[in-house]
Amino acid sequence: MSHGSRNKSFEDEPGTFIKRKPLLLSRARIIQSIREFFITRDYLEVETPQLITAPAPEAHIESIPVGARYLQTSPELCMKRLLALGFPRIFQIARCFRGEERGDLHLPEFSLLEWYRTGIDYRVLMVECENFFLFLAHQLDLGTALCYRGVTVDLAAPWERLSVQAAFERYAAVSVDQALRDDTFDQTMVSKIEPHLGMKKPTFLYDYPASLGALARLKPGNPSVAERFEIYVAGIELANGFSELNDAREQRLRFEKALAQRAFAGKPASPMPEGFLNDLREMPEAAGIALGVDRLVMLFGDARTIDEVVAFTPEAV
Repeated sequence: MSHGSRNKSFEDEPGTFIKRKPLLLSRARIIQSIREFFITRDYLEVETPQLITAPAPEAHIESIPVGARYLQTSPELCMKRLLALGFPRIFQIARCFRGEERGDLHLPEFSLLEWYRTGIDYRVLMVECENFFLFLAHQLDLGTALCYRGVTVDLAAPWERLSVQAAFERYAAVSVDQALRDDTFDQTMVSKIEPHLGMKKPTFLYDYPASLGALARLKPGNPSVAERFEIYVAGIELANGFSELNDAREQRLRFEKALAQRAFAGKPASPMPEGFLNDLREMPEAAGIALGVDRLVMLFGDARTIDEVVAFTPEAV
């Protein structure tokens, strides 16, 4: 997803904060409804540290060091450790931090909803996502429709399910393999594919190339793809979910590869998350997802930019 243009602080324009008040009220209502959805389905709300000893090594996500620790880019590693300790259904609305993230859809400090459930795979998780969105729409008195920037999206199940390979065949002039070889996969996604996704129904874009599923399980019978999906609504990428990899040896190899890619690109390294890798050996089969709360509020509130749905932009504090 492209970062878009940088926006002025709301302090630059008198009265902008007052205009945001309805969206901030809507944000509070959405967060309360999120909690209601999960608590009534026997999920335990958890809190994990924001300062951690080691983030998940990823080639294209920049963690922010604070002394000898790091601000979390996601609560994923700690939440999976809780799965390994015997908690079968957990969720969290977490503050997360990523360097070099700023634009119409990006903030360096943002809110992520993550939930994990043992004993399921990514296909069951897709159905739960459908139920989740319909629940929020009902709580907001929207029926089954979401209107965003003139586009009306029908949230009623079933949503569109489109494989990455099929999306490239339908919308791009190159194949998935060619885009990966040319290192143009992300560029092709942003410019050619994403604008078409989730325009009538939300889209589950699923079965990503194995090399793009860093913490996802490979598909049985087809190890060239990972059991990963992303949710798109009105052309906006909203969530990233997958069947969880619980093979500690394979996960270590993937982390080592990511660290090597960072070193090759001249990016700073971080320690290996040994505590997570140790606990991963005990983690059962599970699926989990990270969903951007700020973007969720944007969509339900028909906001043009992410700045409109937070009380303070980074430039204002």
